Amino acid sequence: MGMLSKLTKGAAAKKAMSAAQKPENQRKIKSAISSMRGKKSGGTTRRG
Repeated sequence: MGMLSKLTKGAAAKKAMSAAQKPENQRKIKSAISSMRGKKSGGTTRRG
């Protein structure tokens, strides 16, 4: 069962990495990170 779990996690990580390489997804990731940083520091950010 442990081997199957590792394979599943590896496949999910591979899919996430390939999706992160697309330009439209990079924009979404960057905006999400900046939004998180704004919330963390107490500032406000607008989502567009």
